[in-house]
Amino acid sequence: MIKWGIIGCGRISHRFMQGLAAVPDAELVASWSRRDETVDAFVAKYGGTACRSVEELLAIDIDAVYISTLPDSHAHYAIMAMQAGKDILCEKPVTLNLIQLDEVLAVAKQTGRLFMEAMKPPFFPLYVKLKEHLEKDTIGKVGYVRAGSSVADISRDHPNFSYELAGGSLMQICIYEAFLAIDWLGESVEIQTMADYSGMQVDMFSIFQSKHKGGYAQMYGGFELHGKGDALICGTLGHVTIHKNWWNPAKATISYLDGRAVVIDEPFTAGGLNYEIAHFCELINLGIKESPVLPHTMSRQMIAMIDEARRQIGLKFIGE
Repeated sequence: MIKWGIIGCGRISHRFMQGLAAVPDAELVASWSRRDETVDAFVAKYGGTACRSVEELLAIDIDAVYISTLPDSHAHYAIMAMQAGKDILCEKPVTLNLIQLDEVLAVAKQTGRLFMEAMKPPFFPLYVKLKEHLEKDTIGKVGYVRAGSSVADISRDHPNFSYELAGGSLMQICIYEAFLAIDWLGESVEIQTMADYSGMQVDMFSIFQSKHKGGYAQMYGGFELHGKGDALICGTLGHVTIHKNWWNPAKATISYLDGRAVVIDEPFTAGGLNYEIAHFCELINLGIKESPVLPHTMSRQMIAMIDEARRQIGLKFIGE
């Protein structure tokens, strides 16, 4: 039984609990949030102990901590928890910037703890099945990726709009697109970025194109236009469309140069976070300290892309 603690009881933590309930031999033991009323309501719904401080939570007998706060505090809580002997699953973007991530990874190495970014798409059954199919029936060398999402109906009190909490479209949406580009094209070597602030302190719509070791990518993310999107992956022998919403992938169409079309339909269950949770629990049970699916090098490359994109649009957060 993997015993979990949660730091942060906001929106995403409820989806985490939906996923955790579908994972065998895993249970919630304790939770903490910045506001007492939030953690009290969370524990009333899901059980476990409501802690009044991070220190209280970390003193409890738990194996793993899920960090679901905003990126401004990820590094701080991750380091605290690893030094207390806990393994860490941390929401994306994993830290505020690459400098912070390297500090976190140094502590992970020093303490011998498992640390993984909670980037969900690669663990979905559709994504896994797509990769397996393409190994046998290839679309050739992939050289171009296009993806994006712009969500126009988010309430303005959402943390995504907060400068103090490191919001904005690059941090909150385009980190997904950075993953997709790196996963298919490798590390980025050049980025060009444009953004619209629309009178806010954070980017409300961003678009960037990147050159990678394996090809090119074009990405967008935002909060004002409505563009919940698909993803396109192009190779020399065909292309893949991951249908919307590509970051919660359930259906893909592979179109081949010879005229064939293959549809992969693989619905997900329990909200989708159950797959990354199950993977993380398996790593703990096997004593593995770094995910082979989402290794530290990939997390470093993703946040490095966002760092450079933010630099180009002049978005610098508190403490940077």
